Amino acid sequence: MIAGDESVIKMMSFPRGRKQRGIEPGWCESKSAFRSVTEQLDEYFQGDRINFSLPLSPDGTEFQQQVWQALLEIPYGHTTSYGDIAKMINRPTAARAVGTANGANPIPIIIPCHRVIGSTGKLTGFGGGISTKKWLLAHEKKYCPAGQSSDLQQSLKF
Repeated sequence: MIAGDESVIKMMSFPRGRKQRGIEPGWCESKSAFRSVTEQLDEYFQGDRINFSLPLSPDGTEFQQQVWQALLEIPYGHTTSYGDIAKMINRPTAARAVGTANGANPIPIIIPCHRVIGSTGKLTGFGGGISTKKWLLAHEKKYCPAGQSSDLQQSLKF
């Protein structure tokens, strides 16, 4: 499910998992409003898109916004740790808070929270479930552009 208004995406929800969301009162269905989103997601899942070009406006605290902005800087096919994100936003002792903000990401895949893993390389929580996170990372590994160095290809074994 994708939600927003005529100009921005506010949230996306997986059909299953602990972060599944339902339709809220006052919402109305409009497939045409999200045509660009669904086209870009289709291209991503077909391996033809590595970057999204969509207007995003997730609701969150200032700290969450900083974390989500940092997530957008993780290149396709790469992973990073919660501690590394904490350092990126100049909060080096905030790895746990980064994990909480990462888990509250309302626009998964497009804001690539699946690219954040534990410092040991272990796959950690994901709103769509660990199996979905594993699939997304394997998908990006498969379609990572030739010649682009990918820590994902070197560090994670599937």
